[in-house]
Amino acid sequence: MRLPTLFIPHGAGPCFFMEWTRGPADAWARTETFLRGLVAGLPERPKAILVVSGHWEAPVFTVGSGERPGLIFDYYGFPEHTYRLTFDAPGSPALAERVRGLLTGAGITSAADRARGWDHGVFVPLKLVTPQADIPVVQLSLKAGLDPEEHLAAGRALAPLRDEGVLILGSGMSWHNMRGFSPAYTAASAEFDAWLAKATGNPASLARWAEAPNGRLAHPQEEHLIPLMVCAGAAEGEPARAVFRDTVMDVVISAFEFGEPQMAAA
Repeated sequence: MRLPTLFIPHGAGPCFFMEWTRGPADAWARTETFLRGLVAGLPERPKAILVVSGHWEAPVFTVGSGERPGLIFDYYGFPEHTYRLTFDAPGSPALAERVRGLLTGAGITSAADRARGWDHGVFVPLKLVTPQADIPVVQLSLKAGLDPEEHLAAGRALAPLRDEGVLILGSGMSWHNMRGFSPAYTAASAEFDAWLAKATGNPASLARWAEAPNGRLAHPQEEHLIPLMVCAGAAEGEPARAVFRDTVMDVVISAFEFGEPQMAAA
């Protein structure tokens, strides 16, 4: 089967693995349920997962190529036990090489990094998505400058992976204004989310996200939105839809799926 691509909210730090005290205790409960059911909702179990996280930017698109990446605890001020979380999924140097080959074939410069571990935009959601840590994982960086068109182009280049059993997963947040989680922002977040839901089916519109209603309010810095561009580019011309939506800490957040399940080309 040809797999769809998905853009998911990865939550706030290690929010799924602690007692949440920065709002209702069940603030992230629906997001957790969605992530735990993600693989079961796919047409088939992925052979590997390629994650584009909002927490890694590099001068060029860079692929993590280590066999057993460690974890980067790039969150601050959380309970001590959350800095001892584990996620033991294997990497895949072969998939990393395949990713670089596809990017090169599209005229896109790339690099490999064997030493870098997985940031929390990878291991926190994937501890829910694949709790047995039995699916190989490779991380792809964002490219510095965060040009939407460049990330759409990278997605187009990587589209063949969908026919090879690789799930392309964008990990970020559809709303990521760190000072904008309060009732004062509920209406603005809903308006931006409604625009985003319509724009996901039109990459040309999606690339102009900063012109959207409350676009810059939703993303004063856009690193948590740009993984969405890779997912959209990898399924350009196919349907897109919101597959999850919730109001968390007074703002609307969503997940989006791109592409329709279908038999892969022989």
